[in-house]
Order: sequence, then structure tokens, then C-alpha cells
Amino acid sequence: MTAAVLVVVGAGPRGTGLLERIAANAPELLPDRPLHIHLVDPHPPGAGRIWRHDQSPLLRMNSMAEDVTMFTDERSTIQGPVRPGPSLAQWAADPAAHPPYAPPADPAVTAELHALAPTDFPTRRAQSAYLDWVFRRAVADLPPHITVTVHRDRAVAVTGPADGPQRVRLASGQVLTGDQVVLTLGHLGSAPGGPHRELARFAARHGRYYLPPEFSADADLEPVRPGEHVVLRGFGLAAVDLTVLLTEGRGGSYRTGPDGTLTYLPSGREPVLHLGSRRGVPYHSKTGYRLQGPPAPLPRYFDAAAVDALLAGAGPLDLRRDLWPLMAKEIGFGHYHELFHAHPERTALPWAEFLAGYDRLGWYSAGLAELVAAAVPDPADRLDFEALDRPLTGLVLDDPEELQTRLRDHIAADVARRADPAHSADLGAFLALLSLYAQLPRVLATGRLTARSVAEDVDGWWSGFFSFLASGPPGFRLRELLALSRAGVVRFLGAGIEVTTDEATGTFRATGASVPGHTVTATALIEAYLPRHALERTHDPVLRGLHRSGAVAEEVLADPSRVHRSGLVSVSPADGRLYDPLLGGPHPRRTALGPHTNGRAFAAFARPRTDSPGFRQTDSAARALLRALRPTPPQRPGEPTTSPTPPQRREEPTASPTPPQGREELREEPTTHLQLNDVLSPPPRRSAARAVPRAPTPQPVPHNQP
Repeated sequence: MTAAVLVVVGAGPRGTGLLERIAANAPELLPDRPLHIHLVDPHPPGAGRIWRHDQSPLLRMNSMAEDVTMFTDERSTIQGPVRPGPSLAQWAADPAAHPPYAPPADPAVTAELHALAPTDFPTRRAQSAYLDWVFRRAVADLPPHITVTVHRDRAVAVTGPADGPQRVRLASGQVLTGDQVVLTLGHLGSAPGGPHRELARFAARHGRYYLPPEFSADADLEPVRPGEHVVLRGFGLAAVDLTVLLTEGRGGSYRTGPDGTLTYLPSGREPVLHLGSRRGVPYHSKTGYRLQGPPAPLPRYFDAAAVDALLAGAGPLDLRRDLWPLMAKEIGFGHYHELFHAHPERTALPWAEFLAGYDRLGWYSAGLAELVAAAVPDPADRLDFEALDRPLTGLVLDDPEELQTRLRDHIAADVARRADPAHSADLGAFLALLSLYAQLPRVLATGRLTARSVAEDVDGWWSGFFSFLASGPPGFRLRELLALSRAGVVRFLGAGIEVTTDEATGTFRATGASVPGHTVTATALIEAYLPRHALERTHDPVLRGLHRSGAVAEEVLADPSRVHRSGLVSVSPADGRLYDPLLGGPHPRRTALGPHTNGRAFAAFARPRTDSPGFRQTDSAARALLRALRPTPPQRPGEPTTSPTPPQRREEPTASPTPPQGREELREEPTTHLQLNDVLSPPPRRSAARAVPRAPTPQPVPHNQP
């Protein structure tokens, strides 16, 4: 029996999770056939690029250590076997108790893990160490007939016929031949397009600094001068991280006074940062407590039966009209369940009576508003999504200094509320918010949502609203922001920010709706939000080559009122197979998983016991791959072929010469089946493990040199 070969491009959390699911499902689906897996990534396996150790120790996760896991559990609804494992907090409590263990090379990380409490927000370097261990365990859990080779190299091209071997060319010149190829590329950047490209050209003409959307750890901030006025457009996690790098990262520090007030001590190397966005306020702080009452039995309103009923109807669907009222009611249920059970002294009706009325009333009905007003006396305990979504609506001030005071008060109140378990109903709402993803992917996969709704509601409003409520920074980061504001290093621009350019002065000019007529002039502009993937401008060489050859397609949705180009790679919702326009359907040998696909993938790691949709996606893909790698039964003479024939390309473009096909090529490669220690510490003499520089990312336009 010949060995099957799988090439996985991308060894970060998504690729590591796929490896773990292959280990779990192989005894059932590929019990006998030898399988060799090539794992390709220039960055360390497990952590990958985003979570690599080589980044600032100031950058932290926005999740508590107990809320991060890479493993399935008893709540996971997957086809494959559940294989529990420790959360980051459980692993950090005693790493040596979880083999195979290798101490982190950085003693600072070892010290952090030793002191890490379950409710701490770890550094990204601590998460990197956890992901390194998860990778080691995934390899160790593979059956003996499955082996792995790690290639610290960059894949630059994928070619091969739909009915034959796939060839993956690496930057070093090596070519890997496999039966199946999976692209687990993680978060990808794209070359600046449209307005970003014009702003970059403006900055280049005038010798100014401009940073298009970029991942914080990759951003080159050195050209930003001390004391320079910089506009940061965006107020989410990226803005918080960039602020940290431009302040504490430049030598500033914090001091806590006897009354608990935090004071920023500048180094003198900081710029002046003007922060603004559409909402004008930072994302809500993460809660620092646990539920005070029993968990709500979720889902109750946005469950499988409710989605079945929606899909049974005729015609297109609209998220805001058809789905959101049920989604909102589900979040409200989580909120009020916690309020009534954990803080009954702040309610005026018995829970059973309230729930009976809540069950029969629509979220936006007058009856529900009356019920909530009667049952929840304090308006601060009621859930108002519109007020949450746009907290500065209607705020119009004459004085920018008054805006600074208002924003500091708003942020301080949010930090205090999210740290006070008396407001644990907020956590109940958060958990219900997460539960929506048990069913939302089903609706997206049907294609029933209109192009307008996907563009404006799913990829627009909902994505931003979810992040605003659920993906904010730790509370201490917002306390630091307040200290920076009091020190004059940070200035708030308010809501409705708009940025224009002035050719006469070569400056950026920022205005906002909160203080009409007030303009901030700056010599640097930073787009303080993460890049969205655009297939036609992707930085990834594999996707770029496939796109140019017509072998992948961008998701394009159209209805009579809208054509929406999402920039995402089209894949089969069932198993992640790449849609190939040259075949007119899914490619039988190529799969893609992750945020660059229209599977609208969820995080590769998750909160324990939340039935992560990301785990379901990865498990389904692993099972499909293992089925495809099963040995083909020998065909008797004259017996007709019963296995499905893969679709044939109408044309197979050749972008570059390809090496000869066949297993001989694989045997001739300077690659061996490595033992676990070799996989993790490949000898430098093996070209299969040669490290190469990563492909260049878009650089900010620097100032002209004097």
C-alpha cells in the first residue's frame, strides 16, 4: 500500500487544529494507509505568524487565560471524536504535567506562566508557548502510520491537475508533491487599494507618514517622530495595541497613586495621538468576573428549529429584518436570565412570570418594552442595543476640551461596570452573543441572504457590532488610555471622524461630528484597524498565482440592488474545498480554511464549553480529507469505474515549468520522516527545514530623510 501525502500550507493555530483533528479522526477513517504530512510555514509551527514569540512583550491577548482552548470538550457538536485538553490557564498551572513538554526558551515567558492566574490576560508570547505545546501534542497523538515533516519555508505556488498529484513549490526551490493540499493561511494582508492607495501617494509626495491597515506586530512605527501629531482612525483592538507601542513601547511607564489613580510618565519620545472612529469610543472592556448565577440554557430563540423555520420560507432573507430580532431576543435572554438569577433584588417580577411574557413577545414590540420596564426598575439594568451601538449619538459640543472630559467619563464608567460582578448580566449577554454562532453559519451557507444584507449587515454592521461588544481590550488597557488622555498624549476626536488631505500644506485634516467645526491638523495618519483580505490584491503568493491563473474565485454576490465583492476566497461550505472556476465546481484536491475564505471562519481557538463553530469547521474538513486519502480499491479487469470522476479543467494554464510528476519525485527530495524532536527542531542541514525570509508586507510611507 503506497503512502498518501498531504501538504498543509500554514502551521499556525488553524493548521495545528487541523493536525489535532486528523489525529482524532484517523483511527476511524484512515486506520491502515500510511500518511505523510508536510507542514509548510516560515514561522514556528503552532504559533504561526500572528502568535509568534518574536513580537513585543507589551502586546496581550484580549481573553482571560481560562477562556482560551484549542481542544474540543463535552459541549462540542462534531462528527469526530471529542479529545479534551487543557485551556491555556490549565496548561500554564503545570506545563510539565502535560507531555510532551519543552520549557519556553524565554525565561520571561516561563515566569509569566508560573504566575498566570486563570483570570489574567496573558501576553501573546504566553499564548505562543501554549500553541507550541499544542502542536507538539498533536504530533505526538498521531497514529504510528502518520508522520510529519515541518518545512520552515514559504509556499509560493500550487499546481497540478484535478485528477492527479498536486505540486507545492517552496521559496527555496523545493517542490512537494501531495495527494491533497490544504491552505490554512490565517490572517492575510493585501496591497492598499482605492482610498488607501491615494493616501499613500499623498504621503509620498509630501514626505509624510501613512500606515494602511496592518497587523500591529508587523507595523513599522519607527518613522513616527516624538511630538508629532498623528491621527489614528479606528478605536478597536488595533488602535489600543498601536497606542501601547507608541507610548509604553517608547519608554513611557505608569505609576499608581495612593488613591489608585494611574498616572502616565512620558519618556519624551511619544507622538501626540488623536483617536477617533465612527462610534467615537473604544470597544467595550472585557469583563473581569465570572457568572454570578447559573448559566442560561442557550439557545432558546435562535436555535435549529427557528432557523429551519426561516429557511423553509420562500424568497431572500435579510439579516436585520429576518434574523436580528431573534438574535437580539437570544442575547436579551442571556442578559435577563443572569440578572434575575444573580441579582433578584434589582427585579420586580418573579422569573417565571417574566419569562412567560418574554417568550411570547417580539424583541421590538411595545409589549416587551412595557414588560421590561415593569420587571427591571433601573434603566441601567435594561438591554438597549441601539444605545450600546452608538453611545455618542446626539452628542454635539462646542469645546473639544469638553469632549475630552465626556469621553474620559464614558470610558471610566465602562471600565468600572465591566469590573463589577454586580453587572454580571453583561457577561450573560456576552455568552448568549457567542451562542448565536451555533446557527448563523447555517444561514450564511445557504446563500439566501441578499447581497446587500451580506455586504452591509454581515460584513459591515454585524461584524463591527459583535467586535464592539465582545472583542474589546482588557480593562487595564482602558485605564491606561485614561492616563494617557490626562497626560495629553492621547486626544479624542469623537464620533463620525472624517479625514481629508491638504495639498497646500501636505497635512492630514481630521474632523468629527461630536465637535462640529473643530479640525485637527496632523503630519501622520494611521489606519488603526486590521486589514481585510482582498483576493485581487492579496500578499499571499499561492493565492495570487491561483487567482491569476483562474483557479480560484472571489466571492461575488449579486441581487437586483447590489453587487458585493467580499474579497474572500470561495470555498464549499461543507468541507472547505476551493471553488475552481476552471472546473466549474469544488476542486477535489484543494481545501482552504480560515478567515481568508467565505466560510467566514471563526477563531482557531475558542472559549471552553461554547461549542465552537471553528472546531466544527476544522473537524469536518479533516474528516473529508481523510476520506479522500483512503486507498482506492484495485479495479478488476473489465469492471466499470464506480468512483466519481473529478471534474476536468477546460484549460490548465501553466504559469511556470513544473517538475515531473510521480512518487519518484517525493522520494528524491531531501526530506525524511522525522521523529517528534526532529520535527520541532529540524537540523539546519536539511533543506526541508530551511528558514527563509517572509514575503514583504506593505510598508508605511516614511518621512523624507533630512
